[in-house]
Amino acid sequence: MLSLVHHSIVICYVILGVFAPQAGLKPANLSKHPLHLSSTELNYNSKTSTVELSCRIFTDDFEDLLGKKYKVKPDLSAAAKHKEMDALVNKYMASHMQLTTAGKVLPLTYIGFENDKEVVVVYMESAESKNLKTMEVSCTVLYDSFDDQTNIFHVIYNGNRKSSKLTYPDKKFVAAL
Repeated sequence: MLSLVHHSIVICYVILGVFAPQAGLKPANLSKHPLHLSSTELNYNSKTSTVELSCRIFTDDFEDLLGKKYKVKPDLSAAAKHKEMDALVNKYMASHMQLTTAGKVLPLTYIGFENDKEVVVVYMESAESKNLKTMEVSCTVLYDSFDDQTNIFHVIYNGNRKSSKLTYPDKKFVAAL
């Protein structure tokens, strides 16, 4: 009798192991998305002569990275932790996103972040810069975590939109405006 029970348990484990992913019971490694991507829009505001950035990053990837890098338990969706997370997001973005024009770094001011379903949207704004002709973008967002990371950029200047991408390990591109 004990052999029959043991045999039945083994059969149950086999069935659950084979069919669990299709039934919505996902092992931890299958619940992660296979795409490592961020999307950044850089919009030149001619009234203020600044570049407004909005960078969209998958929340789960960003939280994992912040946790490993800063040795904390991040939660980018908890209102109670927003101020603490703001400081971490600002620190990370300041060291992984840079704009240069005419050979000079264009300082970026961190505005904040918000949640938008599965992504975090980070907002930044450049210092004033008139008569932009080119803009060099340096970006290593999530390169610390993924060697297949792709960062997509949409540069909007005077109503014209140009897109580019950086795929790990590429770090820079120049947008002619």
